[in-house]
Amino acid sequence: MTIVILGAGDIGAAVARQVAAADIAARVVMVDDAGTVAQGKALDIAQAAPVDRYATSLAGTDDVTILTGAGVVVLADRVGAGEWDGEAGLALLSRITGLNQAAPIVCAGPLQSTLIDRGVHELGVSRTRLFGTAPEALRGAALSLVALEAETSPADISLMVVGRAPHEIIVPWEATSIGGRRAIDVLAPPVITRLEDRLPRTWPPGATTLGSAAARVLGSMITRAPRAHVLQVAVARGPALPGRSAMLPARMCPQGILRVEPPPLSSRDRVRLETALAR
Repeated sequence: MTIVILGAGDIGAAVARQVAAADIAARVVMVDDAGTVAQGKALDIAQAAPVDRYATSLAGTDDVTILTGAGVVVLADRVGAGEWDGEAGLALLSRITGLNQAAPIVCAGPLQSTLIDRGVHELGVSRTRLFGTAPEALRGAALSLVALEAETSPADISLMVVGRAPHEIIVPWEATSIGGRRAIDVLAPPVITRLEDRLPRTWPPGATTLGSAAARVLGSMITRAPRAHVLQVAVARGPALPGRSAMLPARMCPQGILRVEPPPLSSRDRVRLETALAR
């Protein structure tokens, strides 16, 4: 499989590095108007292959038509121009769907939630095909914070986040477990309040964290791993209402999102989520 990353900025390079290290794709190609920079970063990453023991082939180019052969397309950030978003991002999405009608389109940046909304609701891209992975990086930060408070390993914690970052982040504490016990039985209420106050300050995640999150999601897609990830997903609010996007847990398949699986929410958290989507 070939994974094409549109943008060779810090996020794009981090995604390429993490995907290569995970050895989940035969080929990774970074595409950027600064083609020589994309080529240079691809070469730098490829030189680590003997040390990190991966066989992924890497390349850089300025030729966007390479999208036609992509198994997955990742929207990242351009050299010197930031993330693909706004009208430029929407125009690029339209071109992607013209060149490749099947590949999942993964938004790796933290500022692309509106682009996901518009791609689904204006261009008609399926919400199972177009989604973002930055919320998975936020979940990783939440796991680390909870692990510090509970004095345990993140591997012992089952936790999801929903809502809209950065100010409407909802952790369903009653559905969160720590070492097999309910989080609300392990963490005192003041600790939970402190964690909820700290989470917005972890947004936006850094490039390396975003790259790792994207690689985890891509790995689950390609290998059909049964784990759930937190994604930025377009959500319709009603037949006559415009769509929004929200952070929601989902399971993956090679075509993108297999199904969205929101965790059980308390009445309070359900109201908070509905309020976040209505704004």
